[in-house]
Amino acid sequence: MKSKQAQKIDLNTDDYPCPCRCQGRLQPILLTEAFGCDRCQKIFAVEENSYVLQQVSTSSPYKKTWYWTGTQWVATRSDWKEYYLPVGLLVILVLPIVWLSLYFLLAPSGSSIMVWVFIPLMLLLLLALMKWLVYRRSS
Repeated sequence: MKSKQAQKIDLNTDDYPCPCRCQGRLQPILLTEAFGCDRCQKIFAVEENSYVLQQVSTSSPYKKTWYWTGTQWVATRSDWKEYYLPVGLLVILVLPIVWLSLYFLLAPSGSSIMVWVFIPLMLLLLLALMKWLVYRRSS
């Protein structure tokens, strides 16, 4: 089995595949510590003592970074998408319980339960819309 240890990135070689999985090859950019993909046209800078490759041509505020194992690129930090389902399920299960308990504890006797159900439902839909927009922009 191959090692998952980070290896130093050699700036003088063009033997690296693109970490974006577009079947492209990274080409060194002259007079810089950067590479450019010959297929997807993305630019990657070498950082942290030549052990980390960072995508710099992205509009996302969260920069994607990878390290080289000798055979493949490995993402350095976990993506929020890995936790999307558990967090979403937690919000969907906990939010109605909290709101219904607040309704029974704090609501005046003449108020409608529809108001108390409508508000958390709209907040939940707003949260889902925000997550969808972030997911759509980052991919």
